[in-house]
Parts: sequence; structure tokens; C-alpha cells
Amino acid sequence: MINKDKFEDLDKEFYKNRANVLAQSAVTRNGITESAIDPDVIKKSRHSFSIELKQGDITDQKQSGRCWMFSALNTMRYRIIHDLNLETFELSQAYPLFFDKLEKSNYFLESIIKTVDEDLQGRLVKHLLADPLGDGGQWDMFVNLIEKYGVVPKYAMPEVNLSSATREMDNYLTKMLRFFAKELRSAHKAGKSLEELNKLKDGFNEDIYRALTISLGTPPKRIDFEARDKDDKYICEKNLTPKEFFDKYVKMNLDDFVSLINAPTEDKPYNQTFTVDFLGNVSEGKPVKYLNLEINKLKEAAIRQLKDNKPVWMGCDVGQSFIRKEGVLDTEAFRIRDLFDLDFTMSKAERLDYSESLMTHAMVFTGVDLDEEGKPIRWKIENSWGERAGNKGYLVMSDGWFDQYMYQIAVEKKYLTEEEKKDWEKEPIHLKPWDPMGSLAK
Repeated sequence: MINKDKFEDLDKEFYKNRANVLAQSAVTRNGITESAIDPDVIKKSRHSFSIELKQGDITDQKQSGRCWMFSALNTMRYRIIHDLNLETFELSQAYPLFFDKLEKSNYFLESIIKTVDEDLQGRLVKHLLADPLGDGGQWDMFVNLIEKYGVVPKYAMPEVNLSSATREMDNYLTKMLRFFAKELRSAHKAGKSLEELNKLKDGFNEDIYRALTISLGTPPKRIDFEARDKDDKYICEKNLTPKEFFDKYVKMNLDDFVSLINAPTEDKPYNQTFTVDFLGNVSEGKPVKYLNLEINKLKEAAIRQLKDNKPVWMGCDVGQSFIRKEGVLDTEAFRIRDLFDLDFTMSKAERLDYSESLMTHAMVFTGVDLDEEGKPIRWKIENSWGERAGNKGYLVMSDGWFDQYMYQIAVEKKYLTEEEKKDWEKEPIHLKPWDPMGSLAK
């Protein structure tokens, strides 16, 4: 019980301390983080790197949670830009968004059919209903989309109102899907067969396709690829399917990529693979799979790929210790302990266990600064928030921040050690749908 009679004594003690008075003045006018910024961190966070990849113009996901798509597409367009000697180039982000929503809808409805005998008020069904087709995603989910639908240049399916600001569309699609879930469970209760439930589901998918076409436009079935390189040479190839365009111009063997995570909790041993139940989008695609490694192993694999002139997709908890204006990710960015005179620090494992941290955002490593011994000092990151955030759209991450808030990278298998390649082949342990490693980057 709070004893309100103590408030007067607490107030007297508060105002006896000069630091409390100054902290109150600063925070009430400027907020907590602005009052606690350590300027020395900004000074040392230089945007210079011993290994640095040059990318095209920065991209902007605007008011959408498509960072995982933008970052994956940024790793792909990098190859097109360099192979064809282009100044810049962008792949359509609206195109995979369309099919992600369609596939997630089907995945959700199939999950509802699988769980028709589960308690409607139970944790599993409530988890499925909570966010049937949100914007977020994972590397493996994007791979499944590309392998099924390919990619197209941005001009072939440009941004529209609802791709740049998805909340309204997501809202109505979610209402539809919850209604469809109710219809499927009611049909099961009325004695309909599995075949009849699947026929109902197929009709619902057609409704979702029509709603997406109204909202985002019709995805192209074939495209003409046109570009001019830095020497003004005209590049043109007509009548390509999106899959043909991907195979010919992106030229990434997605089967060669693996997801590495760092989850130092007791329930997730290192050198073991994991998957997450009821996490996915393309129902017939490959399930999400991770190999859990010590944090330095993630760094080593990322550096090997960067040294080979290839960017690295990654997922982190971007909201932690982040000076947004200057684009600095550093564990010492804010002197919060000094401000409140209280140390409430937790370990990485404790933050995962107590819901204080998880992967929230995906970006791309495009550089790293190494010391004389080849150890990383800071990392260069290509973000997808436009040029206004950070240094013209780029962030700098301290190596200490990598230790604490980096959770996932996707790299080619050839950048793993022989032992790690063997570990990747292990049968994955299944995690609950609400495990923090099942979080979606937005």
C-alpha cells in the first residue's frame, strides 16, 4: 500500500538535493532522453569506416512497418546497381507488400482451421487473433515471397497512399480476417467438414485479393526493365516475369542464406537451431529457422560478408539508446542512471526474459570500422527512414551496442565456419508463438 502521509517528507528530501532540482527543470522542459544525452558519445561516433560499401539513394518506408522488406530489397538492389554500373536504383516495395498481405491472410486462415478445436479464450487463439496480418516480418518470410513472386523495379508498381501509410488498410483487412475466423469456427461448430472449411477459406482469400487490388493496385505479371548506367548506356529488356527479372538481375541464390541469432537466455542453447510455431506468411514456404550463436560469431560472419563487398541484412532493437537526430546507436548515449540516480540495468538475457527488449527493426550493414587487430569498433547502417533521420539516412552503431541489442543477421552459408555449417543442419527446436525470437521487424 502507498502511504500518502510520506509524500511531504519525500518532497522535502527531493528539494534538498541540488541534482534533483536541476534534473526536474531539464526533464520537464525537454523530456528524459534530450536531457540525458552524453555529447561525448556523439563526438566519438564518427561516420568513417575502414570497410564501406557504396549504396544508391536512401529509401523511405514512411508510415509503414516494412523495414524488413526495405532492408532485404536494399541488399538486392545493391547488386543491380554495381553489376550494371548504375547511379542508383530502387525495387518496388509495394509489390511484395501486396503478396505479403495476401499470403499472411491465407496463413492466418489456415492457422484458424488448424486450431478450431482450441479454446477461443485460450492463449494460442488469442495470439493468432491479435495481429493477423501486421506489416512486420522476418528474413525467411521475405525469402518465401521472393521465391514465389520475384521482384519488380519500383516504377513497375510504385508507392500509393496505402502502401506508404498502411494503418488504415491493415485496420480494415484485420476486421475482415477476424470476421472470417468467426465464420470458420462457426462452420466447424455446425459440423462442416475440413474440405468445406478449406473451400470457405478459398473464397475469403478471393475477397482479400480484391480488397488488396482496390487498396494497392494490380501487381504486374510482366515488366519491361529499362535503365541508364553512369556512362549513359541504355539498358533495356522487355517482357520479363518478376521471377525472371530477379533471377537475371539480382542473381541471389536465397537457398544459400541462413539466419543467425543471438539469444543468450537459458532456454536457448548456443549452436542449436530454432523455429517458431505459427510464424510465417507463405504456408507452403520454408519455415522460419535460426541458428543461435554467441554474439562474436555474428560479428565475424557479418564482417566476412562485408569484406566480400556484400551488404548484410540485420534485425535489432532500434529504440534502445538511440540518438535519432545524429543517427547514433550507443549504450552510453544517455546518462539515465545519473539523471534518476538509479541503476536499473539488466543483462541481454534478462531483458529478453522480462520483455524489456526484442527485435523491432531491420536495417542493412553497409560498413564496419576495424582496429589494428581486425576487431570491430563501429558499424555503418543503411536505414529506410529517408534522409532526415541520421547522417543522410545512415546510422552509426557502436560495437558495444551490437553486443546488447543486435539479435539477427542473414548471411550466405559460405561465411560460416565448418562447425557452424554442421550446426545449421540440426533439427530445430520449436519455440512458442509468443517467444521473443518470434518478434517481427517493423
